[in-house]
Amino acid sequence: MQKLNLATMQLDDLWQLYEELAKVLADKITAEKRGLEDRLAKLNPLEIVREVRTSPPLSLSLTDRAARRTYPKVLPKYGNPLAPSQKWSGRGRRPKWVIAALEAGQKLDDLKIEPARRGRRKSRPRGRRS
Repeated sequence: MQKLNLATMQLDDLWQLYEELAKVLADKITAEKRGLEDRLAKLNPLEIVREVRTSPPLSLSLTDRAARRTYPKVLPKYGNPLAPSQKWSGRGRRPKWVIAALEAGQKLDDLKIEPARRGRRKSRPRGRRS
């Protein structure tokens, strides 16, 4: 292929070249997009892929996908003795304060929060009401 000297070309010729390139690129991008959609349809046979073909923009955001399972709220199991507001449920990545405490020689059991009495009433003497 022969190299073009774009600096010496006329503006009209450059514009025509630009329009031809834009058309070729749009066709190639569309073909690539269809190929990727076909591959996605094989991996994920949800209705989304069929809808994407009919809708103009390709939108696979989290709102378009199946709803994610909700997990129950997990109460914290461990607390930072130096900063009582810092708590950790024991799930996921360890916070920096847990890592520092373990490196300092403490055990994970040393950081456990004592379970509080939840939902228990104070006992009162049983008898007749007056």
